Amino acid sequence: MSNRPSERTRPAAAEREARKVFRDTGAKVPASEYERDQQAFYANRERLKAERLAREAAVEHKPKS
Repeated sequence: MSNRPSERTRPAAAEREARKVFRDTGAKVPASEYERDQQAFYANRERLKAERLAREAAVEHKPKS
């Protein structure tokens, strides 16, 4: 392979797609235990928030006897 711009070839479509796939999967892996803990914390917080909002909405819409 040459360093001259006129002699460089563009990667094939399959190679570009493979690079994109491998780049995307590498970015999704947490880099540390701290990041995994943070992701788990925020996921749990969002789940609990959704459950709380659902309970509050059920109480507000409950028919009064």
